[in-house]
Amino acid sequence: MKKVTEQPSNYDNLEKMSTLELLTNINNEDKTVPLAIEKVIPQMEKVVNQIVDRLLSGGRLFYMGAGTSGRLGVVDASELPPTYGVPDGLVIGLIAGGDPAIRKAQEFAEDDSNRGWKELLEHNITSKDAVLGIAASGTTPYVIGAMRESQKNGIYTSCITCNPDSPVAAVADDPIEIIVGPEFVTGSTRMKAGTAQKLALNMISTSVMIKLGRVQGNRMVNMQLTNNKLVDRGTLMVMEKTGLDYETANDLLLKYSSVKAAVEAHLKA
Repeated sequence: MKKVTEQPSNYDNLEKMSTLELLTNINNEDKTVPLAIEKVIPQMEKVVNQIVDRLLSGGRLFYMGAGTSGRLGVVDASELPPTYGVPDGLVIGLIAGGDPAIRKAQEFAEDDSNRGWKELLEHNITSKDAVLGIAASGTTPYVIGAMRESQKNGIYTSCITCNPDSPVAAVADDPIEIIVGPEFVTGSTRMKAGTAQKLALNMISTSVMIKLGRVQGNRMVNMQLTNNKLVDRGTLMVMEKTGLDYETANDLLLKYSSVKAAVEAHLKA
């Protein structure tokens, strides 16, 4: 059976469309993505709870993917330390072909069914950890091989895919299948499928970080102060929590390097 992600686009003669028609039709297709995600929220809930349990027990989360899927995993993993102040090695994004593949496609890297597991072993993976495979097609050997071996070794597995009943789902304890339908440009899964994966990763990792206590109220109180914008944002948070003036709050923030620590220090004083 032909993959849903490879089925012909609902539109044809794209080259004959005006710019306005192209943008409008792409947007109309994109509007369907959140509705497809809504259908799998119960499954995502299971995955988030499983990941939280493992991270609280000293485990880590590994994202594994190739191409667009791999890049999305790397991006999500790399954004968590500065946003939530977690250690760099808590969530790790692995991409077929390694770091060079982030910028340039590495030919046939995704077809090596043994490489993914070897990379997990290089990170000393254990049964405390979790592996989340990201594969729009659901057939990426790099991801499937790593997940199959993970299951054999008692490691929790999940996946984000955009085809039903795929091989990657078969080796996932809790698969997440977001069926977004054919792409605007036939087979171009960097579009709707990629958008679905990005939204799902946002939902999963943000929920995990909140459950781990990295947010208070609705604020990123553990964010790293990596630029002036974030220092200013953090200072305003400290002012809001303590009633201090800007300069005092700023000094306190810079001394303790996080909103949470600065506020706690002030309250104990």
